[in-house]
Amino acid sequence: MMEILHSSLAFIVAIALLIAVHEYGHYTVARRLGIRVEKFSVGFGPALFSWRSRDGEVQYVIAAIPLGGYVKMLGENPDEQGAEQQAKLTEEERARAFHLQPVWKRAAVAFAGPALNFVFAIFAYMLVGWLGQSVLPTIVGHVTPASIAEQAGLQPGDRVLTVDGTPVHSWQQMEEQLKHEIGKHFSLTISRDERPVSVEMTLPEQEKDPLLLNVADSVAGFNPGLTIRVDEVIGGSPAERAGLQSGDIIRQINDWPVANVNQFIEQIRSSAGHEVAVVVQRGETLLQLHVLPVSDEQNQVRIGVRLASQAQQEAEIYRMGPVDGFVYGFTRTWDMTVMTLSVFGKMVTAAISPDNLGGPIAIAQLAGKTADLGLVYFIGFLALISVNLGVLNLLPVPILDGGMLVYLALEKVRGKALPPRFLEITQMIGLVLIVGLMVFAFYNDISRLFRG
Repeated sequence: MMEILHSSLAFIVAIALLIAVHEYGHYTVARRLGIRVEKFSVGFGPALFSWRSRDGEVQYVIAAIPLGGYVKMLGENPDEQGAEQQAKLTEEERARAFHLQPVWKRAAVAFAGPALNFVFAIFAYMLVGWLGQSVLPTIVGHVTPASIAEQAGLQPGDRVLTVDGTPVHSWQQMEEQLKHEIGKHFSLTISRDERPVSVEMTLPEQEKDPLLLNVADSVAGFNPGLTIRVDEVIGGSPAERAGLQSGDIIRQINDWPVANVNQFIEQIRSSAGHEVAVVVQRGETLLQLHVLPVSDEQNQVRIGVRLASQAQQEAEIYRMGPVDGFVYGFTRTWDMTVMTLSVFGKMVTAAISPDNLGGPIAIAQLAGKTADLGLVYFIGFLALISVNLGVLNLLPVPILDGGMLVYLALEKVRGKALPPRFLEITQMIGLVLIVGLMVFAFYNDISRLFRG
C-alpha cells in the first residue's frame, strides 16, 4: 500500500510540474504578445484552489485531476469565432482576442508550450550531468562464445575507453554510441592490463530489435557480467509448480550458462510444451528444477516469473565539468527527442508492437522507482517525460499544439481563417484519437499488471 502511495505521489508531483511548465510556455508568450488570457489551469475537473492575477484578468486554477491542463485565451475556441460572437467584442477585446492576432503570434503561442518542455529537459539534463550520476563502468564481464565481440578479440576485464574515437565514461554512453555503429565497421579503444588496445568489429543491421535497446549484449555479444535473479513468481504458474522462488539466481538452462535475460527468454520461447532443466542458486545451494513452459491466450510462451538482472561490477559516480554538463543538456535532449520520434514512427508502421506503449500506471511506477533511487534519477525521469510531452504535443493532431500549427499553416496558405465548423469537427476527431490512445495505453498498463 505504501509503495502505491509513494508512486502516486511521485507521479502527481512529476505530471503537475511538467504540465505547469508546458502551460506556462503558452501563458507567458500569450501575455507578452498582448493576448488576453482568461484562465491558467493545471489539471482538469473541479478546482481545488483558485485565485486571480493582480490585474484581475487571469484566473489561476489547481484542479483535481492532474492528467492535463490548459490556458484559456479570449477567442481561442471555435464557438467564439463566428461573426455574431465577434460583433459582441469591444475594440479592446478585438485587439487582444487570440483568433484575431496575426498568424505568427498564434504560432508563437502554440509552439511555446512544447518549446518550454524541451528547455526544461535541457536544464534538467545539465543538472544530472553536474550533480553526478551513478554509472556502470565500461568493464567487460562476459563475452559470448563465437560472438562478434569474441571474434574481434574482446576479453573479460577489458575496459572500453572510446567507440570509434568518441570517449565513453559509462556503459549507457557506450550503448548509445554503439547504436550509431549498426551496419558499420568501427574500432573500440580498450584498456587491457593498463595498456591501450584497438579492437575492430562490424555490427550487422538489425530486424528483430528495431529499438536497439541493448546493442553490446544482443548484437556484439558482450556485457558487464550479469546476475539473473527471480524477482517474483506468479501464483499457479509453471515456475511455482516447479519450485522456483523469489530470490533464486538462475545459473543454467538446459546445461547452458545464462548470461542475460534475453538468452533465458529465448530458451523458454523455443521450448513450449517441452520440459527444460533450470539450475538455480538458492543461498549457497545449487538446485536443478524442471519447468514446463506453456503458451498463454496471446500465444506468448511463459513460465510465470519476473526476472531482474544486476551487473556484477560496482557502480561509479561520474560528474561532468561545467562545459561538458552544459553540452550534455543539449545533446541528451536531442538524443531523447530523436529516440521518441523513432519509437512513435515504428509503432505507426508496426515495426514494434503498440503493446510497448505505457500509460499513467507505467509512468507512476517509473516515477516511484526513480524517486526511490534519488534526486538525480528523478530529475532525469522528469527530463525524459518532458521530452515526450514536447514531442507528443507537436504531433499534427487536432487539439494538440501541432494540430494548431497545421491549422495556422492552412490559414496562411488560404489567406483567411478556417471555417469554425471545420475546426469543431476536426478537433472532435482529434479528441477521439487522443482519448482512444489514452484508453489503449491504460489497457496496456492493466494487462501488464495481470500477466506479470
